[in-house]
Amino acid sequence: MEFQGVKGTRDFYPDDMRVLNWIVEAWRRVSLRNGFEEYDSPIFEYLDLFTAKSGQEIAGQLFNFVDRGGRQLALRPEITPSLARMVNAKISSLPRPIKWFSVPRLCRAENPQKGRLREFFQWNVDVIGADGVLADAECIYVAVDLLRELGLSPDDVRVRIGSRPLTVAVLRGAGVAPQFTEAALAVLDKRPKLSQEDFAKLAREAGLSDVQIEAVGRFQQAAGVDELREHFRGLDEVRGHLDDLAELFASLGALGAGDYCTLDLRVVRGLAYYTGVVYEVFDRSQSLRAVAGGGRYDNLIEVLGGPKVGATGFGMGDVVLGILLAEKGKLPALGQQVEYFVIEADESSRPAVLEAVGALRRAGLSADFNYRPRSLGKQLKAANRRGASRAVIVRADGVTVKDLASGLQRDTTLGELLKAPAGTKHMP
Repeated sequence: MEFQGVKGTRDFYPDDMRVLNWIVEAWRRVSLRNGFEEYDSPIFEYLDLFTAKSGQEIAGQLFNFVDRGGRQLALRPEITPSLARMVNAKISSLPRPIKWFSVPRLCRAENPQKGRLREFFQWNVDVIGADGVLADAECIYVAVDLLRELGLSPDDVRVRIGSRPLTVAVLRGAGVAPQFTEAALAVLDKRPKLSQEDFAKLAREAGLSDVQIEAVGRFQQAAGVDELREHFRGLDEVRGHLDDLAELFASLGALGAGDYCTLDLRVVRGLAYYTGVVYEVFDRSQSLRAVAGGGRYDNLIEVLGGPKVGATGFGMGDVVLGILLAEKGKLPALGQQVEYFVIEADESSRPAVLEAVGALRRAGLSADFNYRPRSLGKQLKAANRRGASRAVIVRADGVTVKDLASGLQRDTTLGELLKAPAGTKHMP
């Protein structure tokens, strides 16, 4: 019987792990330098935690099961509910703002397609306990900082920014009844992927008239905040949301991220728990799925049993990011690398080889060797294949250290080689 991996999952061979680790290390590096602390949670939670956030229908979109005690559990499809649970457990003792990040492995019962898998890694960055748009700006900046870190320029990617409450205010100003608001938002979230004809059809089914569809369309096509101010100057409910957007873009400009960001009021995000600024990161041509997405979610902590606390953040998956980096030629050469490959000149040198390998490793240096006797030429080939910086050739009367990049070599003794203090990165 031939076994295969489950559809929608990946096997990470060493070459694949090097790419994943390179991405994850960049996520961690950028998070830490922006003042965020790392956290994690169990890979499964009570199913109720996810249905409380997203409704009972979410149960069909994740992997859930009943354990031996009859408890309904689910593999985490996202980590934000776990974050809210953890924060609620210590809400009175955690200093605010809470700036946390995580890199969880997540599972969703998806229909696998390009950029969407059933199992993936996701970088989550959140700020909890801050109500103003400056926290939104910092989260967006962190996403931009990562994109820049990986060599993606504004010509490659754009952060498309919208406002959910502004969109709701415009719907109300256009006369859309409150009972149709959520259905209208769900249709607007799909609009970028639909033809105008299909969008109009779905909007009518959601309860919008042709006049309302046209009014919302004009709103979503606005090029900037000033144009919106002029167009909606009679709507008092809109003014505060426009002020927030103006402050957000000013803050992003001051932080040095403005050239990556653009206003796009077609972005409303499909999840109902968003309460403020929302955004999605796309490749410039929008030929791929969103690289990242997020926004403000001020009600989630309260919905999951805690106080009403301001919260904002985003998630970025490794799948679409990896595809984009590969398409843009931004993935570096990531072959196997060791600092030293120790070679035996003959079988009698094996004890000295092991002594040298052990000493190098204890000094904090990476070192490798062949298990079986081989010719000198084959061992040098093995050293190059494993990406070694230097070869240490051990003979009965001493050792030769060879720089494999330049070909330069020099003779020394095993004793001199082993004199380097523990932890040194430069051997004699």
